[in-house]
This record gives sequence, structure tokens and C-alpha cells, in this order.
Amino acid sequence: MKWIDMPPVWLASFLALAWAQKRWLPSGLDLGEAWPAFLGGLLVGGGVLLLALAAMEIRRHRTTIIPRREASALVTTGIYRRSRNPIYLGDTMILLGMICYWEAILSLALVPVFVWSIEMRFIVPEEDHLRRKFRMDFARYCQNTRRWV
Repeated sequence: MKWIDMPPVWLASFLALAWAQKRWLPSGLDLGEAWPAFLGGLLVGGGVLLLALAAMEIRRHRTTIIPRREASALVTTGIYRRSRNPIYLGDTMILLGMICYWEAILSLALVPVFVWSIEMRFIVPEEDHLRRKFRMDFARYCQNTRRWV
């Protein structure tokens, strides 16, 4: 059952809620075909790019990408110079992009709920672990790099 409490499952759940809102509780707003698809595509593409860059950097440092597993290295290079959580930022961009693409306007309220959920469930515990393991290096990293952007 541990696989259920993983960030991709949370993202899929929030995506399912947004899709369900669009399907069964449409807002009635029609923004046209081009702009929602264009903006949604940019956000989803940017999110996927962030995920790929983060995964490559984690792989380069030979540490784990799986939450709650012990990190063998503190990754502060590449995309991690700009954000301490590029994977979660990418997930958020994907959620926002799909909401735009589906024109599920009422589901925009899900974005801050998703961010808060991911932060409390994954980011805070991960950062506590990194703070204990890497002490001063992690403290310096936090001073120079923001949690999200």
C-alpha cells in the first residue's frame, strides 16, 4: 500500500478531480480552443521538462528520487540551483496546465490545495531528513535556493 502515498498518485488524483469537475460540473465558460490549449501545453511541457531535468540531476548524483528513502547526496546543481523542489514544481505545472487545457476553471482552487498537500506530506519531511543528514550544507542551500521558485 506504500505506493499509494507517492507524489505521482497524488497528482493523478488531483487530475482526476479536475477532469471530473470539467465533465460533470462544467463552469459554462468558453475561452475558445486556441488559448487554453496553448497555455495548457506550455505549462504541461514546462512541467515535464522540469521533471526530466530534475531526474537527470538526481541520477547524475546517484541518489534516490523516491520520497522517504534516504538520500545519499545533497543535490544542489543543475535545476536544483533554482528550486529545491523542481519535481513538485513540475507536478504543479502539469496540474495547472491540464486544468487550463480542460478549461476546468472551478478546479483552479485545487492548485493551492495540491501545493499545500505536497508540502505537508512530502516536502517538509524530506527537508527535515536532509537538514539532519547534511546539516550546514543544507542550511547554506536553503539560504541560497527557494523552496519553490
